[in-house]
Amino acid sequence: MTIITRALAVISAAIVLLIVLFLLRESTPALRQLGWSRFFTDASWHPLSGQFNLTPMIVATLVTSSGAIVIAAPLGIGSAVFVNFYAPRRLAAWHRRLIELLAGIPSVVFGLWGLVVLAPIIATFGGSGQNLLTATIVLGLMVLPTVALLSDTAIAALPREWIQGAAALGMGRSAIVGWIVLPGARRGIGGGIILALTRALGETMAVLMLAGNIVEMPSSLLSPGRTLNANIALELGYASAGHRSVLFVSGLMLMLVVSVIVLFVSRREGTRRDG
Repeated sequence: MTIITRALAVISAAIVLLIVLFLLRESTPALRQLGWSRFFTDASWHPLSGQFNLTPMIVATLVTSSGAIVIAAPLGIGSAVFVNFYAPRRLAAWHRRLIELLAGIPSVVFGLWGLVVLAPIIATFGGSGQNLLTATIVLGLMVLPTVALLSDTAIAALPREWIQGAAALGMGRSAIVGWIVLPGARRGIGGGIILALTRALGETMAVLMLAGNIVEMPSSLLSPGRTLNANIALELGYASAGHRSVLFVSGLMLMLVVSVIVLFVSRREGTRRDG
């Protein structure tokens, strides 16, 4: 078993390394010709005119992903606390099945629901309804099961002696949840949030259908926008050699953002353990 697990770990690391090397190889022509600065200083995104400003799409990607986590994190953690401490056993079982069902819905179905149901509601606040707010809400619902299920697992894995000891000391249920359960399960809950964030950063279809797909710097959540993922999906099929290489630079930037998030969280957890 030790040999198998080590081999699988090496294979996993090798796959990630190969993906990074592939992105670097495909991005190298654009980086050599344009450098990094032009992706932030060009006037706009017009590849046929030699303009390659990625800043509006980077901002739209970060806004939708971080907004999705703001929606999904409290709902997911609340769901996990509910099924473990407040719901009757039968209701908790049904609730878990519904969350698992939500996790299995294809992204295109979320996009269709957002387009037909949510977008007209958002349109009452202004615009067509296809904007960053609509995309953020749907994206939050898509990553909600990730936070909920991993938080549920982290809370269920806590030693029962902790909870029983706190109850024996006279702590109420809310106090046990706030002072014992959530701090004790913070690593698993944090892992679920990070996994949900990385999934939100990588989501394409639903955001492509709902965000409006206009490359401009958003002034509010009601502004349309285009994420890096949607831009790659829309333009890779007809991109010329130079344009194609710039799209791979977009993918490389997404990979760097995810890497920075993972390294930051790992370093923070290491600092906590050392402290």
